[in-house]
Amino acid sequence: MERARRAWFRPWVGGVLLVAVAGAGFGLYWFQPWKLWQDETVQEALPATADDARTPSGTPSADGSSAPSPAGPVTLSSGELISHEHATSGTVKLVRLADGSHVVRVENLDTSNGPDLHVWLTDAPVEEGRAGWHVFDDGTYVSLGELKGNKGSQNYALPAGVDPARFSSVSIWCDRFDVSFGAAELART
Repeated sequence: MERARRAWFRPWVGGVLLVAVAGAGFGLYWFQPWKLWQDETVQEALPATADDARTPSGTPSADGSSAPSPAGPVTLSSGELISHEHATSGTVKLVRLADGSHVVRVENLDTSNGPDLHVWLTDAPVEEGRAGWHVFDDGTYVSLGELKGNKGSQNYALPAGVDPARFSSVSIWCDRFDVSFGAAELART
C-alpha cells in the first residue's frame, strides 16, 4: 500500500498526467469531433437588390414613360457537388444579381459539419476521389466566408473587384486540415 502511494507522488507521474490531459484538450479543440453529430441547417432566399424594387414594366413613371423591367437574377454557371473527404451533395450556382453584383448560391447542401469550413471560389479543376481532396489551394482562390451551415441553401457574396469569369469551381474547404469536403465544377448555362 505504501509503495503504491509513493508511485503517485513521483514527479514524472504527475508530469505524464499533465501532458496527457493537455494533449487530450488540444486534440478535442483541434479535431472538434462533436461537430460530426451536430447539423446546422440554413435556408436563405436568393438576395433581392435595390434594382429588384424598381417600377415594374409597363407601369408609367412620373414623366409618363414606361419604366424598364429589372434584369433580375441570372444564373451564369452551375454544377453538382461531388464528395471528397466527406459525403457531400447539392447544387452550386454562380448568379449575377440585378444590380450587377454576384453571389455563389449553394442549394440543397448536405455535408458533414467540421471545424473551420469555408466556401471557396477557385480556378482548380474538380477531380473525383482522393486526387481531388487537396488541389483547391494550389492555384487561385477566393474565400467567400465561413460555411453558414452544413445543410440547406445559402448565398455567398463575391467581394467587389473579383472577376467571376476567372474561376471554374467551388469547394467546401476545411481550412484546418487543408482538404476539400466536396466541390462542384461550374459549367456555363
